Amino acid sequence: MPSRRTVLAAGAGVTATLAVGGSAHADDRRPGELLARMTLEEKVGQVFVSRVYGHSATAPDQADIDANLRELGVRTAAELLARYRLGGIIYFGWAHNTRDPRQIADLSDGIQRASLQQPRGLPVLISTDQEHGAVCRVGRPATLFPGAMAIGAGGSRADARALGRLAGRELRAMGIRQNYSPVADVNVNPANPVIGVRSFGADPAAVAALVAAEAEGYRAAGVAATAKHFPGHGDTAVDSHTGFPVITHSREEWETLDAVPFRAAIAAGVDSLMTAHILVPSLDESGDPATLSRPIVTGILREKLGYDGVVVTDALDMAGVRTKYGDDRVPVLALKAGVDQLLNPPDLDVAWNAVLEAVQDGELTERRLDASVLRILRLKSRLGLFDEPYVGPADVERTVGAPEHLAAADGIAERTTTLLVNEGPLLPLSPRTHPRLLVAGADPASPTGTTGPPTGVLAAALTELGFRATALATGTAPSAETIAGAVTAAAAADAVVVATYNVTAADAQRTLVEQLAATGRPVVAVAVRNPYDVARFPSVRACLAAYSWTDVELRAAARVIAGAAEPRGKLPVPVRRADDPTQVLYPIGYGLTY
Repeated sequence: MPSRRTVLAAGAGVTATLAVGGSAHADDRRPGELLARMTLEEKVGQVFVSRVYGHSATAPDQADIDANLRELGVRTAAELLARYRLGGIIYFGWAHNTRDPRQIADLSDGIQRASLQQPRGLPVLISTDQEHGAVCRVGRPATLFPGAMAIGAGGSRADARALGRLAGRELRAMGIRQNYSPVADVNVNPANPVIGVRSFGADPAAVAALVAAEAEGYRAAGVAATAKHFPGHGDTAVDSHTGFPVITHSREEWETLDAVPFRAAIAAGVDSLMTAHILVPSLDESGDPATLSRPIVTGILREKLGYDGVVVTDALDMAGVRTKYGDDRVPVLALKAGVDQLLNPPDLDVAWNAVLEAVQDGELTERRLDASVLRILRLKSRLGLFDEPYVGPADVERTVGAPEHLAAADGIAERTTTLLVNEGPLLPLSPRTHPRLLVAGADPASPTGTTGPPTGVLAAALTELGFRATALATGTAPSAETIAGAVTAAAAADAVVVATYNVTAADAQRTLVEQLAATGRPVVAVAVRNPYDVARFPSVRACLAAYSWTDVELRAAARVIAGAAEPRGKLPVPVRRADDPTQVLYPIGYGLTY
């Protein structure tokens, strides 16, 4: 790798500016000096964050070259940066960016090298969605922590802060400096298809405390946290990836519910906030999504809440932001609304040229563009990208998946598992009294990088704890034949553990659990996503909420089932009766112990 000084020297006069010492005053001055030397085209590039296919910045696989040519008009990440002078790149598993930690670090270094070698080259802000739980882009051997709702069940600010600090160290070691986490949405709608367990819970004050703590942890690790999705995506039954959600909260409801965690994030010094592609008529009557709303982004977020950090859009290829305007108008309107970073437009060339033309035509002033570029440069400066843009190879081996990080994740998970039903009491089970276990149930596609499937992970963990556990995957929609097979298998078991996944009234999973319970064998239900499943199972003798189907949460649930750990989690959301949703079956804060 060329030395940092060699690479920065290619920056045609920028090196002297980048070498300015590290006082706060110098850090404030440096972004302004850089901005003054940038061309209009370079400024436009800085506000875009794009996907790119491939494990390497210069030598991706042929299939990824083909995908880049088809979608972006270039062959590689290096060519993308040369053409558009991008300020940011986002990593995805499906784009083949995240094979393993060493490869990710090499990709990050290749991206930085390609950008810094351009005239007046600047470091790139590399980002990803590493929420943990249900949404992760970087998998094993990186440490995977419990997701937000599990952290909400644990209720520990210290655990939330530790998650941010340790996960942030691992991201930074791989060259990822901006994480689109934590989720600050207050999940008050059990039918929410897009947030759910990605939220810390339904109590605004509790969510606020954990959002602030996690953001503080990431900041301590030198990674920019991103509170999302402003002004609040927690009360919707529509997924903004595929539709256009409408939030019907009054202004007063928004103030007391949705705004609380974002205020806390701002007070904690969160480096960036992400907008939501949602319609909130009480905040803006225009019919525009919040991402494109000047009354919301500038009027409320900037002026009322006083936020002057980086504002990034949710992905611009999502349906929620594309229903009213074309892909050429969306980026321009977002900048006019007050955002700074334009995330993953579906057609980068169209979006980039639209912004350039808007400035050239006077629709968007260069002064307005400069304000966003300056915020982005200030963030890069604060994160140390001008001084140390590259990854230290030893840091990857020493930091990513470190034993102490893995142990911390296991410990946090043990403090989140929530016991909701325990008649008898049935739990904890003992290998002496219930040596043979059948582990049946749902096997949803495993979140990125965990071993999965859930029944296999549970069975393996219970076997390690002294049981003879057999896994039988029955899926999220078991057929009558599959259910009959599970019932037959239960006859040879002393107890049954069944994993459930977002069970509805007419769900075949419900039939499975009922028929397993009818065998007379003790049944332990483990809700591996939303905790609301317990309301559908009046006949089970024990029910746990694990909040996600990642290995760390499933292993913790197994330890609780076996009595190797005590259940400590408390519901962070209310569970309502299945037959009368106006009645609360288990309130926030409910949870049994041994």
